[in-house]
Amino acid sequence: MANREELLIIRAARAGQPLAQLALGKRYLFGSASLPQSHPTALHWLEKAAEQNVQEAWMLIGENVSFDIARQSGDPLRVALWYERAFESGSARAALVLAMLVFSAWTRAEAMLRQKSMRALQVAAEAGLAEAQWLHAQQLGLRELLSKPPSQWSTPVRSRRDLILEWATRGAKGGVVDAQRALADYAWSQGDSLKFLLWALPLAQDIDRRTNGPPARRRPCNDQELELLARCAKALLLTADPNSRLIERYLKMAAEGGLCGAQLDYGLWIARMDVNGVRIPSLPGVAHYKKAIRWLSQAAQAGLAAAWYAMSRIYLKPEFSRRSLAESRRLLEMAAVAGYERAQLELGLVAWRARRIEPSSDVRAVYWLQKAAGQDNPEAKAMMAKFAPPASRAEWATAARASLTREMSSQYPFLAARIELAYWFGLTRAEALLIDVEAADHGHCLEIDIRAVHPRSRRRLIPVQTGEQRQALDRAARIFDIADARGDVGPEGNYRQRLYRYRSLLAQRRVQQGRVA
Repeated sequence: MANREELLIIRAARAGQPLAQLALGKRYLFGSASLPQSHPTALHWLEKAAEQNVQEAWMLIGENVSFDIARQSGDPLRVALWYERAFESGSARAALVLAMLVFSAWTRAEAMLRQKSMRALQVAAEAGLAEAQWLHAQQLGLRELLSKPPSQWSTPVRSRRDLILEWATRGAKGGVVDAQRALADYAWSQGDSLKFLLWALPLAQDIDRRTNGPPARRRPCNDQELELLARCAKALLLTADPNSRLIERYLKMAAEGGLCGAQLDYGLWIARMDVNGVRIPSLPGVAHYKKAIRWLSQAAQAGLAAAWYAMSRIYLKPEFSRRSLAESRRLLEMAAVAGYERAQLELGLVAWRARRIEPSSDVRAVYWLQKAAGQDNPEAKAMMAKFAPPASRAEWATAARASLTREMSSQYPFLAARIELAYWFGLTRAEALLIDVEAADHGHCLEIDIRAVHPRSRRRLIPVQTGEQRQALDRAARIFDIADARGDVGPEGNYRQRLYRYRSLLAQRRVQQGRVA
């Protein structure tokens, strides 16, 4: 309860006396024996005094009332007036809050006020205020520097890169955690593990103390903090003398927090191997494969294909008590289905080696190698070019396709469909006239095998690589679906009859073209 003296001050302040309003604002600003400290209330009374041109009032506002309190007043630009006056009177802290208030209502601020806020921010930064230095770095383009690769930086950001990093570094050294985290992210994106550890390791130690400290103060880590711990573990592993205890601790914390990438890394750490199953001799300790599989399974269930592949390598190890070739193959297929390039390549190679035992396994080999080649795997591309080269245009098919009229295509739809396939897949004339479209189409490739009717031919596989090829196959499938075109009999007749019809149509077309000429 207010004492007698303060009651008199309150009455005078309510009556509009500026000195009383100033005195009451001070008491609420710093607290007194009977009045509690309340910055919102202090701002109210100091504003009243400032409106009556009491300079000390706006200086107290500028030096002591934070941005968080000022923006709660309703209109940031109205309150910014007092910080502007305090800034003009030489207050660096007021300059910082002025800039923050104008930035929060940038679209409503006048052009002159915007320019002044930018100048005020620079003054506050040069005065050594860490928050101002961090904010100044952001205004210069730090966000673009962090969120985009160097090739996509705008010209102003590229030219100011060193200046941006300098201001961010000053803010980080001043204790701004966001600045420290931003510099750690930038160092990580640049592949500088030592500089990353310079900023990230203290943050990781703080997270560790908070997470494993007294139960009353514990707080679970967010995704950003878990990612920081996992990156610290990776960076420590690259140092000349890695701290294995700290690496395992940070990986375990990140994995237990649910970060799938850390679960993969922790599982590999426990197995003492890399993702390809190769033992890493520099890692101390004994491998625990059962425990590793538990963490790798969690990472795999979260969508990391590399985890399926790593588990398939573990099940191949002779020292593993649960070694199983069948389980390894199953996990390898799951990794390939999930899109892991190396697993796709291995499945393709396994299927290709088994082609002599299982003739159709080369079709499966093309499927997996085509998937791996689609991810720019050089070995898969080389193998595809060797035994399943892409289609090359056949000259006879190009000429025949150009000679077919709409009436001919309507009258002989099967022959037109065969010529269309020959055009898109580079088929020989015999292949085009004898191919069984339904049996040949495997979705990802076309299997050409007419040896039963044409012994001198050879079986070959042609990958389906373009949308035009897929559409040509679908059109042909719809046409042949209405009649049984398999074998050497049916609506089209045998091979000789098809060949005779093809030659007759082309001869008829040449005669028509000669008459027109």
